[in-house]
Amino acid sequence: MIEDDLEYATLDYQREKRRGFPEVVFGAGKTPLQVTEIMVRLAASHAGNILATRCTAEHYEAVKQQLPQASFDEVSRLVFLRRTEKESGLVAVLAAGTSDIPVAEEAALTAMLLGAKVERLYDVGVSGLHRLLSRTDLLQKAKALVVAAGMEGALASVAGGLTAAPVIAVPTSIGYGASFGGLAALLAMLNSCCSGVAVVNIDNGFGAGYMAAIINRQSVGE
Repeated sequence: MIEDDLEYATLDYQREKRRGFPEVVFGAGKTPLQVTEIMVRLAASHAGNILATRCTAEHYEAVKQQLPQASFDEVSRLVFLRRTEKESGLVAVLAAGTSDIPVAEEAALTAMLLGAKVERLYDVGVSGLHRLLSRTDLLQKAKALVVAAGMEGALASVAGGLTAAPVIAVPTSIGYGASFGGLAALLAMLNSCCSGVAVVNIDNGFGAGYMAAIINRQSVGE
């Protein structure tokens, strides 16, 4: 079967063959029953991990009734069914501050569920740069970096200057009034003076984790 029409959603069963990973469910705006039905059908069609993003506890409770092995991470808001624990390569996920961790965790868990080994460096922002400089060995070993930062978003440029790996910068909506809900960090990251830094949308930890997993997979030759 190529696709499945549920009236409210058309499931793409061929995505794993095209992209290497099954379709991921975006939970926001979907009812618990809709998320559940989609995940059940994806689980029946794919042997690997199944993931839904931006979910609530209500989504999880509904999914768990049909897929008892499903898990829910409250920080990242991911509901997932982990059936393979294969991890290869290395993706480093950095959070500038503790307040950026929810976005960073969305990236970290996404990359992990898509097959990457993940290591985290949290609360390593530029206001205490020594915290990052003491871990440059990790930055240099990683196949890709995800850097989540709000405020002025400077951490992405700093990290990019310390590694040969691609950096996926994630501006977060953390900051005071003039941060404009992450717009200041977004513009700063887009204007990075460091080559090799790419930028995803504000708070898009999933997109960053997905991109990092693709880079990691190709780097290790899978």
